[in-house]
Amino acid sequence: MAPRKIDRVGSKSQTEKKLRVRVEAKRVKTEMGKVREEQECLKDEQRKLITRFDEIAKQCDELKQETEMIEKQSAITRAKLILMFGILKARESGDLVQAANLTALLREIVAMEEENAIVDEAKDEEDP
Repeated sequence: MAPRKIDRVGSKSQTEKKLRVRVEAKRVKTEMGKVREEQECLKDEQRKLITRFDEIAKQCDELKQETEMIEKQSAITRAKLILMFGILKARESGDLVQAANLTALLREIVAMEEENAIVDEAKDEEDP
């Protein structure tokens, strides 16, 4: 009978140890659940940031294209103004041949611009 008492004492401490282990396991599981939730939140935020960065990169590319287009238009406008100034100077000096040549060149540039505008409009209509 004495061994039973020893077993009971031993089992009581083992039962307490098992109980502590179970409590600790539940606590760890709860903490792991919280960590998983936090990780999911972080992943969602990361996805949102990646999407936002992609949008920003796309907008940056669009702005670069618009800037290039404005630079080209500015260069063409500058060239036309130079031609117009040359036409005025040629007329003032009485050089009608030079004025006619410069006027023809200006007309060609304007015609090319109009053709490009028509082509661009057709491309815009084709793109959905």
